Amino acid sequence: MTEQTSPLMQNLRRSGVWFAASVLALAASSIGLSRFLETETPTVSLALDPLNVNALIAEITHELNDTSNAPDLDALLAEAKSALRFDLADARLYSLIGEIKYRKGEKDRAYEFFDQARNLSKTEIHALQRSIGRSIETGDRPGAVREIDILLRRWPDQFPDIAAGLPTILSNPEGYQAVLAAVRAAAPWRSKLLVALGQTPDGLGFANRLLLDLTVSSAPPSSSELSYVIHGNIRQKKYDQAYRLFLFSLSDQERKLAGYVFNSTFEPASRGKPFDWQVGDQSGLEVTFATSQDAVEGEGGATVRFLNTPVKNTALQQYIQLPPGSYKVSMAASAISLKLPKELFWSIRCVGPAGEIARFNIPEGTYNRQALSQDFSVGSTGCPMQLLKLETAAIAESWRFRYVGTLLMHKLSIERLSS
Repeated sequence: MTEQTSPLMQNLRRSGVWFAASVLALAASSIGLSRFLETETPTVSLALDPLNVNALIAEITHELNDTSNAPDLDALLAEAKSALRFDLADARLYSLIGEIKYRKGEKDRAYEFFDQARNLSKTEIHALQRSIGRSIETGDRPGAVREIDILLRRWPDQFPDIAAGLPTILSNPEGYQAVLAAVRAAAPWRSKLLVALGQTPDGLGFANRLLLDLTVSSAPPSSSELSYVIHGNIRQKKYDQAYRLFLFSLSDQERKLAGYVFNSTFEPASRGKPFDWQVGDQSGLEVTFATSQDAVEGEGGATVRFLNTPVKNTALQQYIQLPPGSYKVSMAASAISLKLPKELFWSIRCVGPAGEIARFNIPEGTYNRQALSQDFSVGSTGCPMQLLKLETAAIAESWRFRYVGTLLMHKLSIERLSS
């Protein structure tokens, strides 16, 4: 005879299944909510799910970083060790235990845990940071650079924290060679390094040296990297060093364009470095460079086409460095229907207290290869470097003063006059 289940037993069983399902759903919901809250409110997250390791790590990290209260290191250590029972392969837990040991003064044991963290994850951020510090303290500059490279490849936003210690590494011969090897190998933090070094007097010397070493390597500096450091020298008024760095960085082809005015014939090879031509960002004009072979009717040079709008300030400029003496600036230019409501002129100004030392205006109209020139002198004081600029005399961008037409500058040169 088949045993029949009473309606009461069936109801109880159905209720049990429903209850178990409800418990599972509630647990899943709590775990999900715990993970949602683990970063912003780790304490609440842990209350919902005591096994949430991410929340525990966030809570311990918060306690260690809280400068307003002294953390209970023993209690935090116990929590971190307890979490290891649930996740023996989490590098962050070993790193946290190492940090707690470090703060308790147990440095040898701390570094054992940091090393274990890095065995599990080569890019564990805190263990890497402590390892870098240990390498610097023990004089292992090449080791520090290798660890910095690993850190910055995985955590590029950490560069500002690393930058302050780089001059110390670079001041050591082995450290300098290790950094040079890294930047030669196209380390992704190379440009950031040069920018950071160029911002301080102590770092600038290392930036100059790195660029010079890179210039003769298989990984020469880019135009932007050179510009960063040259501008750094200019900002710190190291004008001679800025100009020497520019000259040393020139290729054999670029050296053919050297002179008091670099690239005086406006060859398209211009790369925008401070002692090269720099084109201003102007909406009212267009500036193009062309060789005689590429230009219309063989007329090479820099073409400035005005777009029938107001034009204010600079269109083209270049830093130059002239020693004290007497000079002549000369230009050969052509123009088509050039209308200039306010003056258009070349000026030479001292980067220093002496101010403007030369100016010559460009005439309106249509003409072919007209010669323009102006004599000037550079004094023995107050003018360590100069800025050559093509600019307008417009003060405000009024539509009453619209520039129209085309100016073609074939050559702009400076020659020294015999005394």
